[in-house]
Amino acid sequence: MEYNTVRPKMLIPEYGRNVQKMIDFARKIEDRDERNRAAKAIIEVMGQLNPHLRDVDDFKHKLWTHLFIMSDFQLDVDSPYPIPSRETLEERPERLGYPKNSIRYGHYGHNIQEMIKKALVISDPEEKSAVTRRLANIMKKLYLTYNNDTVENKVIMNQLSELSNGKLQVEDPEDLTSTNQILRSIGVNPNARKKKPLKGKNKKKR
Repeated sequence: MEYNTVRPKMLIPEYGRNVQKMIDFARKIEDRDERNRAAKAIIEVMGQLNPHLRDVDDFKHKLWTHLFIMSDFQLDVDSPYPIPSRETLEERPERLGYPKNSIRYGHYGHNIQEMIKKALVISDPEEKSAVTRRLANIMKKLYLTYNNDTVENKVIMNQLSELSNGKLQVEDPEDLTSTNQILRSIGVNPNARKKKPLKGKNKKKR
């Protein structure tokens, strides 16, 4: 009995060992026309074994690329697409630089800081006031999403003021959406929150 541990390693095991054997056989066919016909037949089999590839753009091109990879780039046939090279496929992509944005409060994220910058340039006082309240409510929602317990409106107002260098202010704390309403909007039952026991309440009476 032949075990997989002693068989040659398959370069793309998703297609199975039988397809790999078909490709190995096609490589040895001397007549070029017959070898081309064998390659096209193998492509059809590969497509039938992996129907999900039909949802991929230009899936035929992908099948042909896999065919050459599985042949270890030694199958000499006429491909309807540019024949890939080992060097091209093994070439590593350029390293992407990680954005180095300074975020004062992690639970608000970078987008809030960008929204604050845009709010600062609004010239119309009424529009600026409305946008400021909207920003404060978004910040409160993000805060409660991060820690769905409770938060005072004054905390949100102070942090908004800090992030805007004191240029965005919410005059009335009652303008913000209530904590319970925000918690319900994010799927948290306000009544189910754990309440901290008051000091002395759990002590046994002597």
